[in-house]
Amino acid sequence: MKQTMKRKKRRTDVIWTAALSLLCLVYIYPIALILFNSLKTERAITTTRIFELPDAETFASLENFVYGISEMDFLASFWYSLVITVTSVLLILLCCSMCAWYISRVDGKLSRTMYYLCAFSMVVPFQMVMFTLANTADTLKLNNPFNICVIYLGFGAGLAVFMFAGFMRSMPMEIEEAAMIDGCSPLQIFFRVVMPILKPTMISTGILETMWVWNDYLLPSLVLDIRRYRTIPMAIQYFRGGYGSVQMGPMMACIIITVVPIIVLYLVCQKYIIEGVVAGAVKG
Repeated sequence: MKQTMKRKKRRTDVIWTAALSLLCLVYIYPIALILFNSLKTERAITTTRIFELPDAETFASLENFVYGISEMDFLASFWYSLVITVTSVLLILLCCSMCAWYISRVDGKLSRTMYYLCAFSMVVPFQMVMFTLANTADTLKLNNPFNICVIYLGFGAGLAVFMFAGFMRSMPMEIEEAAMIDGCSPLQIFFRVVMPILKPTMISTGILETMWVWNDYLLPSLVLDIRRYRTIPMAIQYFRGGYGSVQMGPMMACIIITVVPIIVLYLVCQKYIIEGVVAGAVKG
């Protein structure tokens, strides 16, 4: 009986492994296709040879990467995306963690209202506010890469506060009370006691927010001046030649350059994502 159960379990594990492996291949295939075509000539990409591996006839070496970086001013777009992502994520992590600390430690109508508003903001479609937002951003001079982080703070606060508050409600108050008895001020308690404990949730939230801000196209295209500032998703849209033709080789090369930093960041910090999501969504 036990051997029969073990055989069934082994058979089920093999089936699930095969099914999930096929699913992984389905997700990996588009990325591999873009990588292969970024190394091909433009003629090979625009014909039926788009699904073939590069060979001696179609291999373009690094010409697509050089053209995309030099001719399309890709480095400037990379710099703007980096500035927007870093400033936005740091502002979200700092402000939302402090807000969540207040919500989880102060039981009152104001704290509950703030929490429900943050949770409600996650279900409001961006399309409902984008036209009003663009006008407001122009009025308040938020339409540049150095001030757009304030807008990202508003849209990213919902998820961040939800995760931070869920984790902080599980933290024992005795730790903070002991620090208060030792003479720590509220700011010292937060930065010296609370923040180190928040490390898993801080990292997981930072990764999720980084992936969102880095790949975002709609918000920068509505707020920023396209003639002066172009993030990476915006710049990729301008790989066009005459009569509406698209330069597929340089476009795919720049897509690869764009994807690599996020993949590396995710692989390095992926273990913290599960810890932070579970701690922020289940505890408390």
